[in-house]
Amino acid sequence: MNTINLHEQAWQQLLARRAQLPHALLIAGQRGIGKFDLARCFAASLLCEKRDENGSACGVCLACGWLAQGNHPDLHVVQPNALAEGALGESAGGDDASKKKASQQITIDQVRALDDFLHVGTHRHGARVILINPAEAMNRSTANAILKSLEEPIVGTLFILISSEPYRLLPTIRSRCQAIAVRPPARATAVEWLRQAGVSDGEQCLALAGGSPLLARELADRGERVLLDALLAQVSRGRELEPLAAAALVDKTVKAEKRPAPVKRMLDWAQKWLADLTLASAGLPPRYFLAQAPLLQRLAQSTDTRKLLAFNQKAIQYKAQCEQPVNSRLFLEEFFLNYAKLF
Repeated sequence: MNTINLHEQAWQQLLARRAQLPHALLIAGQRGIGKFDLARCFAASLLCEKRDENGSACGVCLACGWLAQGNHPDLHVVQPNALAEGALGESAGGDDASKKKASQQITIDQVRALDDFLHVGTHRHGARVILINPAEAMNRSTANAILKSLEEPIVGTLFILISSEPYRLLPTIRSRCQAIAVRPPARATAVEWLRQAGVSDGEQCLALAGGSPLLARELADRGERVLLDALLAQVSRGRELEPLAAAALVDKTVKAEKRPAPVKRMLDWAQKWLADLTLASAGLPPRYFLAQAPLLQRLAQSTDTRKLLAFNQKAIQYKAQCEQPVNSRLFLEEFFLNYAKLF
């Protein structure tokens, strides 16, 4: 089962656009459901010279060969350096200023580099595709530079913006894109996809991932689980939490993390934990941390919904701060000091 099988409805919506291709598409949905893979599949189908009856790329033509090698001359991917293969989201060397951290934003230089790509003819006399992922990683200057290209579309050129947070995009950019909403796949479909991927406890991983199968697969491989377990070990202590010690311990895990944006990913998990704790304070079952339901109920007795809702709002501000380079130790100290106040 591939990404297209997970999102058959969205795939059909994309195929319907091919007869009269727009100049920009916005593929939006929650993180970890396979939006980027779906966008790449659609780009491949546009560039393929021998599509199959389902509209998918054939995988054997010259264009598909270039795509497989990652060097098709009519496909350009714009993404933060932190997402580039082999890039580190945070420096593993701590606060050493000489070790430059990979950017988590799409820079203005990356957008300016599109000029040469956009103003030469296509190599196979077909479509030209630009994937921007994630689109919310553009700051205002970068977004305005992209906006100029969207306002003056070039025939045969398609921009595909992929976003987990489309509300953060400029309204002028959203208004120039045809939107495709990609919803999480049905639970049974996602669990079967995980089973075929070799995940035995698919239901539990899927719940932790909020219905996102790709994130659930990461959890099963324990790559993401190291970060999650480090956070859980601290937030589950409630009144017994020692904020500064907790920050030091979690910071070690963050510094050792080799994948992009560990602080931001830690905040993603913290927000899910806070959401379940808020549900527990209202006498409702958890959505994400099913195995920790009894613990959440006990912790909820030591706080109240009003405090939790206020801290949920604070966590949103923390998430925005993670878009910029931060001192992870100081950031975590502030987070845990405020979390401890809940109890």
